[in-house]
Amino acid sequence: MPTCWPFDERSNPRGTESNVIMLDIDLLTQKKTLQEIKEIAEVEAVCSVPGVTFMSSLSDRDGNVLHIIPGQGYKYYEKPKYQVLTNFSPFKMDKEQHPWMGWDRYHTAKEMLEQAPDNFDVKDCFAILKKVSQELCPTVVSMVFDVTEMKVYWCENRQWNNIQEKAFYE
Repeated sequence: MPTCWPFDERSNPRGTESNVIMLDIDLLTQKKTLQEIKEIAEVEAVCSVPGVTFMSSLSDRDGNVLHIIPGQGYKYYEKPKYQVLTNFSPFKMDKEQHPWMGWDRYHTAKEMLEQAPDNFDVKDCFAILKKVSQELCPTVVSMVFDVTEMKVYWCENRQWNNIQEKAFYE
């Protein structure tokens, strides 16, 4: 779950609104579907944690993607070819600058995805993640969800030769 830079005061909790971290966990633990989370984002504010704007990029097995940026809104993409989320708000793009906002990484990832072959796979995803990983504010976790295999692959602290996996079963 990336942080959105710079911090946006509107993402702070104000009451009983849903928390973006808990919505992510609800999807991962299958307590809510992507569509149910989208319905929440459509009708109520979603917050982050005090002082940090975490944002979320969620996907379902059909390939739909939901980006939630607390305090700013959400974007839903029905079966996009690809979707990129880095450390700046897709609502603000490059209007606000920050040293590790990822504008360059965003464009690198988009370019690599636009040129990707039809047989693009998990290994190719990790090649992109490796290319756009950060050193200044080090990338801690890089994750790929393979919808066809119902598996999540990840590595920690840019240890690209130590990729873990977890299968999800219905």
